[in-house]
Amino acid sequence: MDSRTGEDYVEALRDGRNVYINGARVDDVTTHPAFRHTVASFAKLYDFQALPENQALMTIASPGNGRRVSRAWDLPTDYASLVMRRQALEASLRLHHGFLGRSPDHLATTLSGMLIGIEVFRRHDEKRARALSDYFAFARDNDLFVSYAIQNPQADKTRSASAQAADLVARVIRQDDAGIVVSGAKMLGTSSIMADELLIANIQPLKHGEERYAFSCAVPSATRGLHFLSRRSYEQAAISRFDHPLSSCLDENDAIVYFDEVHVPWSRVFLLADIEAARQQWSDTPAHVYQNYQAQVRLAVKLQFLVGIAHRIAETTGSIDIPAIKGQIGRLAAQATLVDGLVKGMEAAAVRIGDYVVPSAPMLYAAQTLTQELYPAFVQTIREIAGGGLIMLPSSAADFENPDIAAMIEATQVSSATDSLGRVRLFKLAWDALGSEFASRHLQYEMFYAGSSHVNHGNMYRHYDWPAAFDQVDTALNDMGAPSMSA
Repeated sequence: MDSRTGEDYVEALRDGRNVYINGARVDDVTTHPAFRHTVASFAKLYDFQALPENQALMTIASPGNGRRVSRAWDLPTDYASLVMRRQALEASLRLHHGFLGRSPDHLATTLSGMLIGIEVFRRHDEKRARALSDYFAFARDNDLFVSYAIQNPQADKTRSASAQAADLVARVIRQDDAGIVVSGAKMLGTSSIMADELLIANIQPLKHGEERYAFSCAVPSATRGLHFLSRRSYEQAAISRFDHPLSSCLDENDAIVYFDEVHVPWSRVFLLADIEAARQQWSDTPAHVYQNYQAQVRLAVKLQFLVGIAHRIAETTGSIDIPAIKGQIGRLAAQATLVDGLVKGMEAAAVRIGDYVVPSAPMLYAAQTLTQELYPAFVQTIREIAGGGLIMLPSSAADFENPDIAAMIEATQVSSATDSLGRVRLFKLAWDALGSEFASRHLQYEMFYAGSSHVNHGNMYRHYDWPAAFDQVDTALNDMGAPSMSA
């Protein structure tokens, strides 16, 4: 069977899903000005992996039907296959410079981690485990774009899910012979408007008595009763690709996902009414490590892109040979290399779980702890290097079409490294990556996609090799001897 193409993906989105933006329901997300160019960017990912010259790296033959599908569905059994999987991810991520955080490879990676840890689901319920295994095969065989919504809507952070306003948090309101019925809401729903399907689960702590919130399932995005409330679209606000080179086509969007008595068949229910299993699906399977490993691979690509922008800015402004500026860029390069090294360290220190190899959890959580703090400072440093050039720009591409204005642009947008158009193009790109509303959203995303800082610090604390650290301390203490002993 042929690989899934971008056209196949786009056609699948014309399914009547309930998406709302700016006070109205969207008829077709593939043509709506709030979503169409980003849909095309996701389609490009499918077309890229389907090219004959890319298939060896980017795809595998699905064990289910022999179809060529994304290598993100591969379950590595050794170090070499783990590395090759990452190289395929990198090739795909470079197409969007790491700005699509919920690209199809993210949930393929998450579901792979769940499948590797299938024993956790079997301990919960053999039937639910079989549903997960069957769903993984279905999503893989069809190379589906799955996204997820696993956070509860923000309301009162001092209260648990059951203590929030009535009907706020997604929960199971009843079940029958055919399946379960879900009502309530989840967030952030990143890329959910443009995905084939959604994984719905809970990643926040639950307490005794909140079993109705402890469920995991998958639903097609056009399921009856499922609604997507989109945030403001940066793509729709972009006046041209020239003026908004990233936000015009890489706004993956975020949405509140609202369930109005959505029926989910048992074949798509993976966990139900088990608070401990709801926690273990993340902590006791490789899912959490795997999904955030993919995010660190993406971030490494994104930082490489941003440090390239920093260098080009310094070249364009003639400051590249100023020692202080070169030093700042060298530090950025060191930080980008650090993240890349941590990713490769996760692979080098991978552990075996059954037949499979999984990236190192301590290395992953070290990377998350550091990069959550690194990204804001990284962006700030490049903004300092750019200075006023980020905002001293023509109002739009239309300015170049007026000969009088174009002449003034040429006279004022001066660089020894490029012409006026080249300078404007670079700084338009830099602003969209660093200072626009789109860039601000990405700053918030990189700071919190893996949770609050104390959550990441706690994960690092739990996974650090404390026995080795304590062994060194105890050895030193024993070597000290008693106070009366001479040196």
